[in-house]
Amino acid sequence: MWPKETDWTSLKFGVEIEFIGGEPEHLELLPGWVMSLDERQIDETGEESGSELKTPPLLWGEREQIAVMLERLQAQGAAVNWSCGLHVHVGLEPWGERILLPLLDAALAYQHALRALLRTAEHRLLFCPPVTAEMRDRCAAEASEDSVRRRGRPQSHRCGINAAAWFDIGTAEIRYANGSMDYQEILRTVQLCLRFIAAVGAGHKLSGKPHELAALLGVPARGYPAPIAPPCWFRERTWLDNALIPLLAPMAGELVPGGEIHHILPYADGLSVAIEGDDGRLRRYALELPAAGWNIVRRIP
Repeated sequence: MWPKETDWTSLKFGVEIEFIGGEPEHLELLPGWVMSLDERQIDETGEESGSELKTPPLLWGEREQIAVMLERLQAQGAAVNWSCGLHVHVGLEPWGERILLPLLDAALAYQHALRALLRTAEHRLLFCPPVTAEMRDRCAAEASEDSVRRRGRPQSHRCGINAAAWFDIGTAEIRYANGSMDYQEILRTVQLCLRFIAAVGAGHKLSGKPHELAALLGVPARGYPAPIAPPCWFRERTWLDNALIPLLAPMAGELVPGGEIHHILPYADGLSVAIEGDDGRLRRYALELPAAGWNIVRRIP
């Protein structure tokens, strides 16, 4: 049912901790924890690195598990950089699907304040775009994962306040936080997310001003993971993507039906274009840059 008052400490939550370095294949995991070895980050040289560590559903009283796993990660030499984020899932069990429209309304009203509190790095906004009024209208007409999913770039399918996670694992996901391996920063972020969802579930009126929002939620206005500036070469890669994706998007749809361009990289004698299909798999193609039109050279394994 909605609205319903719920103690925020009774809500289940999960955290996804992105990191570089370490030895993720060999990390000793606590029961229920998962290392997503296919979720790689980017190190300072541009190579894939690290992984994403996921908690099981936890209660606030079980948060010390996070400290244990952070200590193990850091003992391996793992760290965070500009390519890493911190995502918090909050279980919606007390309200069920009835909270979806109120959650989208809250996103439209407060998402910019929440993003400002969590100090989202500008280059990470691709991974946490805003909820739109059109999404809210689609969900009101027919609640489905597609109704709250963005199209155009696979990295931008999930909004900063990601209601689509309800249809997958029964949660709302808040994706604004920058990467961190600092236990206290992570706890502050988790508490902010828990209290925000509890307030939305109770139907409380909040504020679109960051400091007022923090005060109404009873959380600190500071102390969340700091943004980390990316290197120049990554900014240049982003500019390349932004310039070329509109030109290559029609070709991507022909090569992979329903496909969307994930990223573009320089390649020997041309470009490497990675296209994600509806099945979530990446397919890479080598393209030449001749004087007239694009030539598809081959599929890259």
